[in-house]
Amino acid sequence: MSAGTVPQASPDASPDGHAPADITVFDVGGTHIRRAVWQRRGGLGTRTTHPSPSFKRFPSATVAELQDMMVRQLCAGVPHTPAPVVGISFGAALDHHSGLVYASAPLWGEHSEPYDLRAALTARRPDVRWHIVNDVTAALLHAAAAAERSGHRKVLLATISSGIACRVLDQRQRRIPVDDSGLQGEIGHLPVHAELLGSTIELTCDCGRPGHLAAYASGPGIARLADTLARREPARWAASRLGRLTAGGTAFETALRRSLDEQDEYGTEGGQGGKDGQDGKDGHPGPDTLAADLLDAATAPVAAVLRTALCLDPELDEVVLTGGVVHGLGHHYRRALLGHLTREGLYLTSDRTPDWLHRRITVTAPGEADSLAGAGIAAGAGAST
Repeated sequence: MSAGTVPQASPDASPDGHAPADITVFDVGGTHIRRAVWQRRGGLGTRTTHPSPSFKRFPSATVAELQDMMVRQLCAGVPHTPAPVVGISFGAALDHHSGLVYASAPLWGEHSEPYDLRAALTARRPDVRWHIVNDVTAALLHAAAAAERSGHRKVLLATISSGIACRVLDQRQRRIPVDDSGLQGEIGHLPVHAELLGSTIELTCDCGRPGHLAAYASGPGIARLADTLARREPARWAASRLGRLTAGGTAFETALRRSLDEQDEYGTEGGQGGKDGQDGKDGHPGPDTLAADLLDAATAPVAAVLRTALCLDPELDEVVLTGGVVHGLGHHYRRALLGHLTREGLYLTSDRTPDWLHRRITVTAPGEADSLAGAGIAAGAGAST
C-alpha cells in the first residue's frame, strides 16, 4: 500500500474479500497493552489488558531489554493457528513509508534510535502476518467509520493520553498524507508556550526536551503541572479538594475528576461562596477552583494548536478528541478547551459565525475511537504501515 493511503474505514473493509475470519489485535501504549480478537462482521471480542514494559515500570532496564520484553509479550499473545494475522496499534512515531518505529517517549523515554519492530516480531514468530499502524491512525480509522462522519471532507483526531498526537484523514481521497519522514501530526512534541496561574512555566517532556506540548497536556504532563502548583502555592493546594484527596491516597486522575465534579455540583446547587473551600455567603463551602485552574493551564496549549489547525485548514469538518485524559475528564475537558477557543477564537470567523468552532470540537466516549478496532480494520484491509 502506498504511503499516505489508508484502508476503507469500514468494519467490512477488505480489498480482496479474503480477510481472515479472526484477527488478533493489540493496542500498545505507554501504560498498557490491550489485546482482543477482531472479526470483520463481529467487531471486537473479549479484551485483556496487561502493563506495558515501559522505562517507568522497569527503570533499570535498557531500551533493548524493554523492546525484547515487548516483542515476547506480543508474540506470546498470538495463538498458534494456521497463518495467523495480527494488527498492532502502536503508540509511537512511525515512518509510514518503511514502518520503522522512530521513538516512543512513554515507552522508552529519550531513546530515539529507529527500531524495526516488524522485523523483530517476524524473527520470533515468522508464521504470523504482522500489520503495524500508529495508534492515532488506528483510532482515526475506527472513528471515521462512523456513519455520521461519512460526509465529512476531513477529520482530525487528537489523542490526549500518556502521549499526545493527531492525524488528519481526507475522507474524499481516503488518505492520511505524510511528510518525507513518513510522519504526520506529532503535535505532542511541538514547542508551545504554557502558563500556570498567569506565570510562564517550562517543564520537560518525557522525550527529554523542554517546552513540548506533552510536557503540560498529557496525563503525566498534567500531573507535573499539579506538582508545580503544589510547590508554588502550598497553602492553597493543601486547602483544596484536590490536595486533600491526593494527600489521603486517592489517585491523582481520580482526585482531579472528583474535584471538578464537586465544583460543578457546587455551581449548580450551592450559593455564592468564597475561594477554594472558604465558607460562602449561604454557609456552604465555597467553590474549589484549583482543579479548574489546573485544567485550564493544561488545555490552553492544546487549544492553541487546534486553533492554528482550524485556521490553516477550513475543510476540517470535525476535530475528534479521544484518549485516557479526555475520557477520564469527560465534559470538563471539552468545556475547558472551548473556554479558550471562545475567549480567543479565529479572526473574523468567530465573530461572524460564533458556533463554527463549537460545532467542530467533539469528545468521544470510550469505544468510539478504538485503536484495537482500527488495528483490525487496517489488518483486515492488508495495511502494512
